[in-house]
Amino acid sequence: MQVVIIGTFPQEAKERILTHFPVDWTVHIVGADQAKEYLPLAEVVIPEHIVIDEDFLARAPNLKLIQTGAGYDNVDLAACTRHGVLVCNAAGINAEAVAEHTLAMILCWYKNLILLDGFMKHKQAMTALSYQGAELAGKTLGIIGYGHVGRKLAHLAQAFSLQVLVFSHHPVTDSGIIQAGLSRLYRESDIISVHTALRPATRHMFNKQAFSQMKREPLFINTSRGGLVDEEALIEALTQETISGACLDVFETEPLPMQSPLRNCSHVILTPHTAGLPDGVKYHKRRYDFFVQNMMALEQGNQPSCQLNKTK
Repeated sequence: MQVVIIGTFPQEAKERILTHFPVDWTVHIVGADQAKEYLPLAEVVIPEHIVIDEDFLARAPNLKLIQTGAGYDNVDLAACTRHGVLVCNAAGINAEAVAEHTLAMILCWYKNLILLDGFMKHKQAMTALSYQGAELAGKTLGIIGYGHVGRKLAHLAQAFSLQVLVFSHHPVTDSGIIQAGLSRLYRESDIISVHTALRPATRHMFNKQAFSQMKREPLFINTSRGGLVDEEALIEALTQETISGACLDVFETEPLPMQSPLRNCSHVILTPHTAGLPDGVKYHKRRYDFFVQNMMALEQGNQPSCQLNKTK
């Protein structure tokens, strides 16, 4: 099996990733600028933040499978189908990790852990310390999108006595979870966490109008996809204190530009798209175990899991 993993990985991550693959497979981990020379022989491609389109597919005549993580907004499914290339994602594989990361952000925010850690390490006097925080019990968490991650987060939140409102296009029947329309969720939520897919209809779903409808000064969290949020509108909402703060793991442009105003916001917590990578920089053990299982199924003539299209 000829496998090409396209992305930017530190050496330690590359070494850990390679341990998952059978020794008789040929696996290349290359940057986007190097990928072209490996595509002619590639049977499987694992792309990281690169566009899979007609031009890409034309360079890979032996390609059988595109294997993505949870998201696949960078893949032209129709083009893959025309080329006879199967596309699979890894829905739910990182749900636990992303839900835990989201909860960690909520706790860091309300318990001021980053501020207090910095205070202690800078050896400041207590008279210089000033902050506001809160208990989670009794607050309302609004979850937008109730797939694998949203459901995990809702159940974790209940352990902290948070009331949970959910906006979902599908019926929600879980005990203690309240299904609500967007307007109610915006109006009542102290915390709003985004867990919906990025599609043309959801791009910039969180814009100036959306922020203006939210309860006074909620905490806004996005660990889903950066394109869901109009970052200019978000920065304006932060500047005008329409929202109290934001916790962001994903951005419209990744990596987040050094000149982004978000990097200078004191009431923002940022992480570099690592919510789904709990085991190390650019590495998630469960993800690569799943990837290899899917490739083995393909090699043995069986149906891989989480197929997104059909081929002849």
